[in-house]
Amino acid sequence: MAQGSNLNRLTFSGLVITLGIIYGDIGTSPLYVLRAIANGAGAINREVIMGGISCIFWTLTLQTTLKYVLITLRADNKGEGGIFALYALIRKKARWAFIFAIIGGSTLLADGIITPAITVVSAVEGLKMVNPSIPIIPIVLGIICLLFLIQQFGTKWIGESFGPIMFIWFSMLGILGFMQVVEMPFILDSLNPIYAYRLLAEHPEGYLLLGAVFLCTTGADALYSDLGHCGVKNIRVSWMYVKVTLLLNYMGQGAWLLSNPEVDLSINNPFFNIMPIWFLMPGILIATIAAVIASQAMITSSFTIISEAILLNFWPKVQIQYPTQIKGQMFVPSVNRFLWIACILVILFFQKSANMEAAYGLTINITMLMTTVLMGFYLYYSKVPSMLAALFVGLYLLIEGMFLYSNLNKFMHGGWATFLIAGVMFIIMYVWFRGRSIKNRFIAFSKVANYLDWFRDIKIDESIPKYATNLVYLTKANFKSDIETKIIYSIFNKQPKRADMYWFIHLDIVDDPHTMDYVVDILIPDTLIRIDFKLGFKVQPRVNLYFKQVIQELVKNNEIDITSRYESLHKHHVPGDFKFVIIDRIQNYDFDFRAFEQAIMDVYAVLKKIGVSDTKAYGLDTSNVYIEKVPLQLEEDTPSRLRRFYDH
Repeated sequence: MAQGSNLNRLTFSGLVITLGIIYGDIGTSPLYVLRAIANGAGAINREVIMGGISCIFWTLTLQTTLKYVLITLRADNKGEGGIFALYALIRKKARWAFIFAIIGGSTLLADGIITPAITVVSAVEGLKMVNPSIPIIPIVLGIICLLFLIQQFGTKWIGESFGPIMFIWFSMLGILGFMQVVEMPFILDSLNPIYAYRLLAEHPEGYLLLGAVFLCTTGADALYSDLGHCGVKNIRVSWMYVKVTLLLNYMGQGAWLLSNPEVDLSINNPFFNIMPIWFLMPGILIATIAAVIASQAMITSSFTIISEAILLNFWPKVQIQYPTQIKGQMFVPSVNRFLWIACILVILFFQKSANMEAAYGLTINITMLMTTVLMGFYLYYSKVPSMLAALFVGLYLLIEGMFLYSNLNKFMHGGWATFLIAGVMFIIMYVWFRGRSIKNRFIAFSKVANYLDWFRDIKIDESIPKYATNLVYLTKANFKSDIETKIIYSIFNKQPKRADMYWFIHLDIVDDPHTMDYVVDILIPDTLIRIDFKLGFKVQPRVNLYFKQVIQELVKNNEIDITSRYESLHKHHVPGDFKFVIIDRIQNYDFDFRAFEQAIMDVYAVLKKIGVSDTKAYGLDTSNVYIEKVPLQLEEDTPSRLRRFYDH
């Protein structure tokens, strides 16, 4: 992948890689878009076809080119893009904007289910052109199962071929379309916006066709989400080539449809009809491979979304694996299983790609709306003139609002499926974020300075059994001067824990996506040390690994001595033991939450059981970790006063 310094450079290899990474979804749209428009219009005539292509052209121009390629790509977070990266840029100034990020992230995950289904089914349906009796669904299910199965092994060997294959794909789109256009050059007139206006304004319920038109721009969000993999220059230049080939193919399909107005679209697809007979099988094969690439990109994107959501406290901690050495490539088993099962169910339920068109588009439409809102905040806080920011938000709320209205009219015809999936994702994200916020209200802090003498004294108090040589606590205190009252209680009150060295570790998830810094504060030499890790929201919090690296550096600099303090071990230079204590705050029932908050906490408790423990999430050695449960309770909360009565 084009990483590091290559991100800002325009290179041939960068352009090819960009074709493979970014354009799978939007690049496979010709498989079904024009057919969906013609089906929705109920007729094939000049008004419908010319108007449909005109709508496609202006949608790609206003939505994809102007909004994403020219404007949104400017909102990069240290080279990273995507709805969560955009949220990270503004979250400190607009904390309540989390709701828009959660909605957008939820609908993106739902899109990761319908994209593999509709693209693979659309491609394999081309076999019906060769033999109408070929069973499509078993072939599709085999491809989908194999696709999800190989995720656990990493996809480096596939990814390396994505770019060249997608170059072949887009070249094929352009050539096939051009062959039709030269025979009917008047189809070029469809670029005139007057045809789009006439279709929407004069055709009976023409505005409802916008739902089908919108399918041409699904995947535009990937241009922004994968910014960190390709770089803005490579995206902008490659998009010019992609857009031309897409438009040529749409116009070629339109020309063929105008030449064959009586064609039965229930058994024909103009995408395959414009292929020469001798090229049909190779074309179907290339289309299927392109569909697999588009599906792979969405699956990989879903893994990335979940990993970012975990670090932004939008998702429960789940197991994440790294099957290859490629930076950023990960595998999330639980998400992979969910996507696989959901994708299989969608295919079995809808059976045909034409039936999936209604389900497709609604959720990604909502994602784009959320991106518009967050971009509005970003432009405002970036000191862009208010009128320009308002113009941007107003224009795209209007455009995407019109698309949403049309898509909602397909709700009962399949849109409910992905809306339901997105709703489940939203509930998980919202409950997890709000549940953590509620729990954080119960954290009380004390000043470390008030307890320095306590640490010095307990260290040398041999009347207390030694608990560990090095005792490590994970703290939520953002300032080195503070420490949770519960940690102080754990060390000195609940069960006095004598140690030779005490460590406080704090994780600070910062907005810069790839930050990996740390700060060491020696509060009491050879007794109490605090380490602050500053990690970007794309960096996995492998606390055990990072802590070892810090210890090694401190030892190398002669800042600490970790040799065991037991005399028999010290003389042989045996390293001392380390024990981690994690404070797990659980709800007690000495007080009542409001009904809504109690519901949030009940679901939160279920989600926490489903996710992995903090021990696994932080990569800690389970043999050296002690989980200490403490009740949620505010220090100032006291029960109603009891009055004592004396029995005389």
